[in-house]
Amino acid sequence: MSLLIQGGRVVTAVDDYHADIFVEDETVSLIGRDLDVKADRTIDAAGRLVIPGGVDPHTHMDMPFGGTTSADDFETGTRAAAFGGTTTIVDFAIQTKGHSTLEGLEAWHEKAAGKAGIDYGFHMIVTDMEDDRLWEMRRLADEGVTSYKMFMAYPGVLYVDDGTLFRAMRKAGEDGTLVCMHAENGIVIDEIVKIALAEGKTAPKYHALTRPTRMEAEGVHRSIAIAEVAGVPVYIVHLSCADALEQVTLARDRGAQVFAETCPQYLFLDLSHYDHDDFEGAKYVMTPPLREKWNQEHLWRGLGFGDLQSISTDHCPFCFKDQKVLGIDDFSKIPNGGPGVENRMSLVYNGGVVGGRLSVNKFVELTSTAASKLFGLFPKKGTIAVGSDADIVVFNPDRRETISIDNPHTHHMRVDYNAYEGTEVQGVSEIVISRGRVVVEDNVWHGRAGGGNFLKRGLFGGPF
Repeated sequence: MSLLIQGGRVVTAVDDYHADIFVEDETVSLIGRDLDVKADRTIDAAGRLVIPGGVDPHTHMDMPFGGTTSADDFETGTRAAAFGGTTTIVDFAIQTKGHSTLEGLEAWHEKAAGKAGIDYGFHMIVTDMEDDRLWEMRRLADEGVTSYKMFMAYPGVLYVDDGTLFRAMRKAGEDGTLVCMHAENGIVIDEIVKIALAEGKTAPKYHALTRPTRMEAEGVHRSIAIAEVAGVPVYIVHLSCADALEQVTLARDRGAQVFAETCPQYLFLDLSHYDHDDFEGAKYVMTPPLREKWNQEHLWRGLGFGDLQSISTDHCPFCFKDQKVLGIDDFSKIPNGGPGVENRMSLVYNGGVVGGRLSVNKFVELTSTAASKLFGLFPKKGTIAVGSDADIVVFNPDRRETISIDNPHTHHMRVDYNAYEGTEVQGVSEIVISRGRVVVEDNVWHGRAGGGNFLKRGLFGGPF
C-alpha cells in the first residue's frame, strides 16, 4: 500500500520544513512540495508535525524478575508503544548464569516472534562471561545483537564482578560493539538494605532510601574507568540523578566515549511519590529509585547540553494488586520496575518543547534519532529521508490529554495503574505508521501481532 502524507510540518533532528511525503514498499520514496503522485491513501497532515517514529532503546517485555514476570509481553507492550508514537524498541534478552548467551537470544526470539506489533531489536544481558565463551560475543554481533548490558546491582541475580566487566568490555571493544551499564554499587547497597530491614524499615520508601545517589555515581565512575582501560564505548542506562550525571560530564569533557540516557520517571516524578502511609509507594519502586525533585533540572540541562543523549523508558511494569504485593512486608521483595512505554513521547514533548527546555528538533533527537545512531539503526530508523523505513508519526502539537488508566487515549499498557496518573500533557501522537502501514489511527489499533520485524543492528558508529 502506498501513502501520501500531505501538508505537514516535517521535523527531524536537523530539519524543519513543510512538505509532502510519498511512501511505497515500506520506505519513504519521495519528499517534496505539492507532490503529484497517485497513492492508495492520502493523509492530511495540515497543522500537524510529521516526525520519525519514536525509538525506545530500553524496554523489558515478558521479563522474569523477583519471582514474577513483567506484565506486558511483546504483543501488549509493542501495541501500547505504538499508541504512544514509538515504532521501534530495543529489548533485553537475558543470559541465564552458567548458560550460553546464544540460548538467551533464542529464548527471547521465541518470546517476540509472532507477537511484536512494531519492529524490535535486542541487547544481551551478560550475567557471566568466562574466557572460553568470549567467542559468543562476536557471534551475537553477527546475529545483529551489537550491544550488551551488564549489572553492578542485584548480587546473586544479575550482578557481575569487575573482572567479568573488564573481560567482556575488552572483547566488545575489539568487536566494535557497545556496552550498556546498570551502574550502582550493588554490594554496598545490599548492606544498607540489610541494616534497614534489621531496624524494621520495610515500607516501599526504604527502597529509595537504601539506594543513595552516591552509590549510583560511584558505579558510573567505576564503569567508565573500566571501559576506558578496556577500550570500549560505554552507555549508562537509566541515569537518575545529578551525582551520576556529574561523572558522565567529567568523562565526556576529557574525551571519553561515554553516553547516557535518562527516563521520564526521573524527569517528572520524585521522591515524594513514596510518601504514603499505605503500600501505594510500591507503584514507584524501580531501580534506580525516584530522586529528590531538584535533580530534575540537572537532568534537563544534561539533555539540552548533550551530556545525556537519549530518553528511554526502562518499561518494566508489574501490576500493583497481583505483583507488587509480593513485597508488602519487605520492600526488598517488591518487583522493581514501572510502566511508561506509551506515555514517553507526549511527556517529553510537553515537558521539553512546551516547557521551553528543548527545541522540537532536540525532542526528535532525544526520542528517536540518537538511539538509532547509538544502536546501529540509523538511517533505517530515526529520521525521515528517502530510503529510510516509513516509520512516521503524525503528531498534534496542540492537543491535550490527561494521562490516566481511565483515559482510553493514554493507557493501553497491561498494568493496573499509570505512573503519571492525572498528568496533563500537550502533544499527542494521532496517526502512527510502521514501515508504511498505519498501525494506529483515531485511537484504534490497525496493526497485528507479529507485524513487527526483528532488526539486525549494525556496529557502534560513534562518536557523534
